[in-house]
Amino acid sequence: MQAITAAILGAFGLYVGSWYFGFVEGNFALLLFLATVVTGVYWLAERFYFLPQRQLAAAALETTDAQRRAELDKLGIKQVDGSVSEARNQILAQPWWLDWTAGLFPVIIAVFVLRSFMFEPFKIPSGSMIPTLLVGDLILVNKFTYGLRLPVLNAKITEGNKPQRGDVMVFRYPPKPSLDYIKRVVGIPGDTVAYLNKRLTVNGQSVATAALPDFFDEDVVRYFKQFEETVGGKKYRLLNDSDRPAFIPGADNFEGRAGCSYTVEGVTCKVPEGHYFMMGDNRDNSLDSRYWGFVPEKNIVGKAFFVWMNFGNLKRIGSFD
Repeated sequence: MQAITAAILGAFGLYVGSWYFGFVEGNFALLLFLATVVTGVYWLAERFYFLPQRQLAAAALETTDAQRRAELDKLGIKQVDGSVSEARNQILAQPWWLDWTAGLFPVIIAVFVLRSFMFEPFKIPSGSMIPTLLVGDLILVNKFTYGLRLPVLNAKITEGNKPQRGDVMVFRYPPKPSLDYIKRVVGIPGDTVAYLNKRLTVNGQSVATAALPDFFDEDVVRYFKQFEETVGGKKYRLLNDSDRPAFIPGADNFEGRAGCSYTVEGVTCKVPEGHYFMMGDNRDNSLDSRYWGFVPEKNIVGKAFFVWMNFGNLKRIGSFD
């Protein structure tokens, strides 16, 4: 078992190392699932086989010691040096290969359940959601609001609520589902979404927008025009870059593009059933549905709702819309 366990742990280490250095495309959900299964098998084996075997061996040692002491007592030898306590403890001790598998199972299963069915942490890597979310924000994503999903497969097992306009949602990037993206829902199935001359319209109704003081982006050291927009009853801030044109350059040939119209003013799209139209709050610095298309329902990961840490700015901690 030692050799088998060493090989398994080595395989895990090789995978993580290859992922870290960019030799393979990692899948943390799959890695965590496999770790849960492997450590769970070892935990069951320890609970119902290895531990009982060690307990039997310890009991046999104690029985042998008691018999030896009884025989010495018959010979008149009352004082016997030594104790089997240390040897008993060594027999009962969990070997390293069980300590690194079965011993880790309670922690791994707790992380697996929390991450898969309740809350998953993410780190914001880019500025596409500024000013709502900043680079370096560590956020929590609710995994059950939109319905529980099987880990790895992402297959839905409970219905949950439907995403609403204005929700900040994490999803699997349609062109490359191994990547997680975060954007705001601006169009739900059946909506006609238009973003023309940097103004958002949903189903022919112009979205309420109010001008705010300019936003200073410390990362690029410049000001951007800032507005407050209201979608689905949710108010949030967005940015516009006055130096960027309104038209959408380099849009992909995505599924459903026939339902979109691109002009020099921007884009108008009819959202297909079972899909969502996503946009970043940093409107002129966001690679979103305007470029790569709609997010299918099967790609949904969860609803982002809380910044739990930003090591560069503790004031960022808190909920957001």
